[in-house]
Amino acid sequence: MIEPLTNLIPQPAGLLAADDGFFVLDAGTALDAGPGLDSIAAGLRASLGPATGCELRGGSGGILLSLDTRIPADAYELVVTPGRISVEGGSPAGVFHGTQTLRQLLPPATLRRARVAEGPWRIPACRITDVPRFAWRGVMLDVARHFMPVADVLRFIDLAAFHKLNVLHLHLTDDQGWRIEVPGRPRLTSVGAWRPESMLGARGHERFDGRPHGGFYTDDDLREIVAYAAARFVTVVPEVDMPGHMQAAIAAYPELGNGFAGPVRTSWGISSHVLNVGDEALDFCRDVLDHLCDLFPGEVIGIGGDECPATEWQDSPVAEARVKEAGLQGPHELQRWFTEQLAGHLAKRGRRLYGWDEILAGGAPQGSVIAAWRGVEPTAYAARAGHHVVACPDTSVYLDYRQSDDPGEPTPVGTRLTLDEVYAFEPVPDGLTPEQAALVLGGQANVWTEHMESTRRVDYQVFPRLCAFAEAVWGPVERDFAGFSARLPAHLARLDALGVNYRPLTGPRPWDGRPDAPGNPRTRADRLAELHEMTAALRGPATALRGADRS
Repeated sequence: MIEPLTNLIPQPAGLLAADDGFFVLDAGTALDAGPGLDSIAAGLRASLGPATGCELRGGSGGILLSLDTRIPADAYELVVTPGRISVEGGSPAGVFHGTQTLRQLLPPATLRRARVAEGPWRIPACRITDVPRFAWRGVMLDVARHFMPVADVLRFIDLAAFHKLNVLHLHLTDDQGWRIEVPGRPRLTSVGAWRPESMLGARGHERFDGRPHGGFYTDDDLREIVAYAAARFVTVVPEVDMPGHMQAAIAAYPELGNGFAGPVRTSWGISSHVLNVGDEALDFCRDVLDHLCDLFPGEVIGIGGDECPATEWQDSPVAEARVKEAGLQGPHELQRWFTEQLAGHLAKRGRRLYGWDEILAGGAPQGSVIAAWRGVEPTAYAARAGHHVVACPDTSVYLDYRQSDDPGEPTPVGTRLTLDEVYAFEPVPDGLTPEQAALVLGGQANVWTEHMESTRRVDYQVFPRLCAFAEAVWGPVERDFAGFSARLPAHLARLDALGVNYRPLTGPRPWDGRPDAPGNPRTRADRLAELHEMTAALRGPATALRGADRS
């Protein structure tokens, strides 16, 4: 009965199996939760009860959840004996992580939503001690390119928490759609949340589906998402991209732009239509950020800041006036100035600005948290500049990128990013001092959804690569892909029970393909050369900065 101990993902830091014996979970098993842990106990009952038939009523002598301040905050100790299961954590989050390990020690059938087997439900006797390496173990979900209904977002949170991830970065707006309400701005959702059609495949093929697409979250939807995530110790970080990637907002309110009056963007790629830098646009941004602060209690608020072409500012009287008023050297300094205004406004609300690594050009505002995506270099640059940074390089953790060279992969874009390459991801670059390395908060996998029009598609692109990522950011630097691969088949049985449409290890099935949506595969060498050019702004003038087209 010790086989489940060898198949845990992410792998615990310490594991000691007993020679024999097991705990039997049955209808009489009691669940005793210490102070402050009632919600975790309720979650465990809700997750195990329907499939096992065990109500886990309150009482002693069965499963005990408790706190121990001698244990690091996010760490836990799980001890299973024939007579008792004890889950101790240094904080409620640690206890919760321990319960996720407990769920993995049970048969996969216990992860289903209804009873399909009778048991007995045996858990091998053992002692597990575990602690995460990083405080930020995140995943970004793009709900702007393709809207994801609330129920699907909640399911995604469950899957992230099951793998001990603790940050959900929600990319809420882009050129192709605006997904949140803002008081006094009804056209953001009546106009900006909808597009007449979507592009099929990479944009070089110029194919469209002819089907309207859209949707948005009400304030109560977002409150539900935040509360649901918090109960699973996942912090939701909202992002409204500005001043670029704003065509949907400008379509709703053309006065925010630089003369553009057109629809929400229907093609992928980067729009040249960005916010102007006048007072009205700045007031709009402040109103949006205030609303995000009211809805999302986390410390950091995302403002994007990536891929913002300055072409419209070159000929804009509003931009010219702002350059003179602010004493800037030219339009290329406007984005840095703009970002400083937003950082100052967030600081008044007790929040920190979270932005993509483009905001490093010319110097990011003090206190900013950087999402370093353009390869490895920006992570090191941000840390050396004294910024907290989350490593999310597209070369390692962009889960929209193709998973193999198999022609059956759906809409193959970007460079090939295999399971073992995700597993090898290391958030802390070489060459940093210990003080600089401490500024790397952790890592984040990014899920851009231009080519994922449904939860089924998201599942295929994300799993099992997110399982590999979870182990990379939870465990130590030293990792063994062969060992992970040996544990993975048993974990895939858990994903089957959870209803996840993961990519088979043998490759895509015939029905996974998207012949109607052709891709644009690229070589790693070409991508690395492009990244070197893109990050030239970190080594020279900000005018060298430009974006990239993933599609």
